[in-house]
Amino acid sequence: MRVAFIGPTGSGKSTSAELVEEYAAARGRTTARIKLADPLYRLQQQVYAAAGRSIEPYAQDQVLLEALAGELRRINPVSLATDLLRRLERTDADIIVNDDLRDPHVDAVRLRAAGFRVVRVRCAEQTRLRRLARRADVAAVRHSATTSEIDLIETDHEILNNGSVAELRSAVEQMLEGLG
Repeated sequence: MRVAFIGPTGSGKSTSAELVEEYAAARGRTTARIKLADPLYRLQQQVYAAAGRSIEPYAQDQVLLEALAGELRRINPVSLATDLLRRLERTDADIIVNDDLRDPHVDAVRLRAAGFRVVRVRCAEQTRLRRLARRADVAAVRHSATTSEIDLIETDHEILNNGSVAELRSAVEQMLEGLG
């Protein structure tokens, strides 16, 4: 099974991905989380090092990450999706999870062609902003240009995430059982 979670920053995509991993482990199944943005995080490390600063490997300087993504896409529009698909070929996990799909024109098309089911995670804007305020992102973009077209991505399922982690866990489990 291959699942890609979509939604705005702070909606609960990564938490949903963690819950998929928990669900699979409890059933003796293996998972792999494969991010489209892995090349961007590697580049972010290099930019910070060149600037004489350090940053944790998956810390989010969203301003920088968006700029890097824009430049990679300008040079080669399929670069991020191609990199993800190469990494996908090297895993034999039972369930593959992606939690950073945002582009409807290239990445979503390629992930769907590779068998990913797309699940939208929604929450109230007030809830999302409260979650973002608690995060330790280096530089966050509250209304990101990279998510402006996310609603154009066709979905197979939708999860509403306004409640507790226990409620989200239940919704994720129901979704997984429904997608089979």
